[in-house]
Amino acid sequence: MGLINIFSGSEIMALRLRSEVENEGVSVLVRDHIQSATLGGFGSAGLTVDLYIEETDYELVEETIDEFRHRFQDDL
Repeated sequence: MGLINIFSGSEIMALRLRSEVENEGVSVLVRDHIQSATLGGFGSAGLTVDLYIEETDYELVEETIDEFRHRFQDDL
């Protein structure tokens, strides 16, 4: 199986969700377009942070992700 994207958005929100998912015992891969652009000298306007997990782990954290989206739906 492969990776699935569970979030794309601001760094602050990504860190919050990452923490909640990792507290459930699931590893999260972070792809930080903001940091990459900054290090490359391109700036970071409009860029996001993406979170990925293994497809096989999705069922373990599906409720956590849904609750996160519900709590912060106005901020996403």
